[in-house]
Amino acid sequence: MKTSLFCLLGIALIVSSSLPVAAVAGCGQGRGKGGGGGQGGGCDISALPHEELSEAETASLLLMREEEKLARDVYLTLGEKYELNVFTNIPRSEQRHMDRVGDLLAKYDVADPIVDDSRGKFENPELQKLYNDLIDKGSESVIAALQVGATIEDLDIYDLEKAMANDVDNQDIMQIYQNLTKGSRNHMRAFSSQLEAHGGSYEVQFISAADYEAILASDQEHGPAGESQGCGQGQGKGRGKGRGQGRGQGRGCNNG
Repeated sequence: MKTSLFCLLGIALIVSSSLPVAAVAGCGQGRGKGGGGGQGGGCDISALPHEELSEAETASLLLMREEEKLARDVYLTLGEKYELNVFTNIPRSEQRHMDRVGDLLAKYDVADPIVDDSRGKFENPELQKLYNDLIDKGSESVIAALQVGATIEDLDIYDLEKAMANDVDNQDIMQIYQNLTKGSRNHMRAFSSQLEAHGGSYEVQFISAADYEAILASDQEHGPAGESQGCGQGQGKGRGKGRGQGRGQGRGCNNG
């Protein structure tokens, strides 16, 4: 984890997996007929085993809690400068990502590293410097801001996949990380699409170029990253654009 952060501190300013899918506990998403869509709450990680937490898992959770905050805070700040939907919509998703990692910290009684949730404040000094550097870079132009967004998602995917491959075996952490990774892939698609629309591009820094191209070539991901085991069920209601209302039931945890 630290290696990737140190690398980013050195190169962020030049911005121009085959993992097994675990079953996930349910926080339902329903899609009704007539184009309706709805989400149910209740993604209950307490339904999964309370397993021993390794030092590596603890370190990963502490890092990801603040790394998701960094994403939220950077996007909120850049959104005040550039009126783009990606900087309006994605921070809400990043808040959900923060909350899911916070749920894991609470479950395992690990002290939350976020003692001050003010924007741009971090306990991790590496993340504090990274935030400052990315804000400086993103303030240069709209293209630079979008490249900063792609860089953050690049780093998130890299750190999450590295943790799942090397450090994490607890079922609840794996479940949450799989869904955070799915969300970051969606965010990467959004930033890359906006970059193309503005005449810019992004040179991948952490994940492989092949993985990056595969993300861009695939469709937006919806629903859970894995199949539900049914510990929780959500009801969804939605109103279709022109035809009736929809009701749906869904299972799984959508943290995108």
